[in-house]
Amino acid sequence: MRHFKHVSLSTAAGLAALLLCSHPASAAASSSGGKEEVFELVAKQTQGSGFIDVDGSSGPSQGDEIVTTGDLFVGATAVGSYGQVCTLTRTAPDDEFDLQCVGSFALAPGQITVQGRFTVTSAGPGDINLAITGGTGSYRTAHGFIHSVYVSDTETQLTVHLIR
Repeated sequence: MRHFKHVSLSTAAGLAALLLCSHPASAAASSSGGKEEVFELVAKQTQGSGFIDVDGSSGPSQGDEIVTTGDLFVGATAVGSYGQVCTLTRTAPDDEFDLQCVGSFALAPGQITVQGRFTVTSAGPGDINLAITGGTGSYRTAHGFIHSVYVSDTETQLTVHLIR
């Protein structure tokens, strides 16, 4: 019997927190003509991942979902919150599976959306890159990507590459 390896998917969530920082780590012109801002942050899960088993079988199966929520931090300062849903799109031997995730970040100046697909192995999810797909308010023209590194089941280090 395969066991579903618990994966905190707060990875995408930290994106929004960085966008509130007034001091980007670096800024440079992007190939699309906008200015790319690069920020570091930490996403911390505040509620345990809700696992939705669509077919009642033991272990992961196609269509299962993971629902996650948490807070976004810059240093010790909370700057927003997030919610995301990840759908299991592929299973393979040795506890390997693919997840397709969409996330929303609630911030004072607006919302930001992200999405992407990545593989999880028995060693964990590894590094993950998710696309910034848009936003509202001050982030209505947001695009770029977020690179995240899984630290633990409740914490993820994020580097946001924001273009607007």
